[in-house]
Amino acid sequence: MAHETVGSNLSQAMEPGAIRPHGRHMDVVTCCHITSHLRVKMRMETRFSDVGNCIHLSAGQSPGKRVGVMDLSFEAESPLAPPAELLERLPSCDCLLQGDRCCRSWNPGCQIFFPPSEAPGRPQEQRCWSSFLEHRVPVVTEEVAREALLSFVDSKCCYGSAAAGDLVILELKQQVLRRYRLETFSESRISEWTFQPFTNHSVDGPQRGTSPRLWDIKVQVPPMFQEDTRKFQVPHSSLVKECHRCHGHGRYKCSSCHGAGTVRCPSCSRAKRRARPARRCQMCSGSGRQRCSTCSGRGNKTCATCKGEKKLLHFLQLVIVWKNSLFEFVSEHQLDCPGDLLAKARGETLFKDENTMVYPIVDFPLREISLASQRGIAEHSAALASRARVLQQRQTIELVPLTEVRYWYQGKTYVYYIYGTDHKVYVVDYPERYCCGCTII
Repeated sequence: MAHETVGSNLSQAMEPGAIRPHGRHMDVVTCCHITSHLRVKMRMETRFSDVGNCIHLSAGQSPGKRVGVMDLSFEAESPLAPPAELLERLPSCDCLLQGDRCCRSWNPGCQIFFPPSEAPGRPQEQRCWSSFLEHRVPVVTEEVAREALLSFVDSKCCYGSAAAGDLVILELKQQVLRRYRLETFSESRISEWTFQPFTNHSVDGPQRGTSPRLWDIKVQVPPMFQEDTRKFQVPHSSLVKECHRCHGHGRYKCSSCHGAGTVRCPSCSRAKRRARPARRCQMCSGSGRQRCSTCSGRGNKTCATCKGEKKLLHFLQLVIVWKNSLFEFVSEHQLDCPGDLLAKARGETLFKDENTMVYPIVDFPLREISLASQRGIAEHSAALASRARVLQQRQTIELVPLTEVRYWYQGKTYVYYIYGTDHKVYVVDYPERYCCGCTII
């Protein structure tokens, strides 16, 4: 994915009033996380570029002991964090709080910043629900029930239509359900180190200014309640270092032939044929070896990490995630229809409230709806308050019709359900099903 660079005019310091006390979790630009990760790597097994020299540190080995360059044939592709001395050139990096731990011991001057909170919407006015409760959904008649089943059967290749046309409807049980739905559209920001091949272009490093903090960077917000993920390069956070994969050579030894350029011939069982020419192996002409197809006989390959450029441009990448969190509740019913179908069913909107922050419904005549509203808002608030910024909330109450249809066909009684305003059908058991294992929902 191509990275977008945010203009330098966005690198403004956060207002002092935005500073919060230590003790809450927030995703921000950090030096602490990278440094602690580097120290763990050095204790176990680390390879990094140190002023142009290739140094290999193993567990229990003295840092001053120099060893030869390792065979890179099986080296992992994952990049290492830049050395700590390079990170010190980025004074604008804030520390990343993980749980209740902070990097104050490493950087006593670091500060914790949280996303700016939006002002809540206006308090809910007292509503008169009588007009809402007078609303009724259309009644499902026998004709509508039969047409819904016929339409359902016609859409299935292994269901016969004779039963749907000849059945005798015995009973219709209708019920109107209330479905409460809360949507919370939020924005979260995290930073991560990434890299790309360095092609001798200008480097936007700390020498060009102070990097803006995560929540100071202005970006275009997508349409409300539409999820999206975008990545941006944090201004003035770039630095150049030797490629960790090839140690600055641009190429590395081929892992298939180990640098020889040839491999043993698989056609002649890896044995050199010295028989008469008529019986020599056609694949290797009796030499017992073939040109390596991985490296085309060169014995080495262009480094896939730096693309042969020998150096990498490391920079902090801002990852912005816009997410739509959903809370749903369907009122109780006595009919045996799966709840997941009712959650997805099309309903008729009875009430809709949308604002930056919505208030719980407290006076709805059906108490379980009011309790669901309070619970949903509390859950979203607790889940998002410390790690994301709420951009918009929307809560709705919908009427979802549900009808149980009992019918008789060839001496047996069957049942199916019609749900939603678009008359979707759920069949428990259908008498004319031609292939086994087709429980269609």
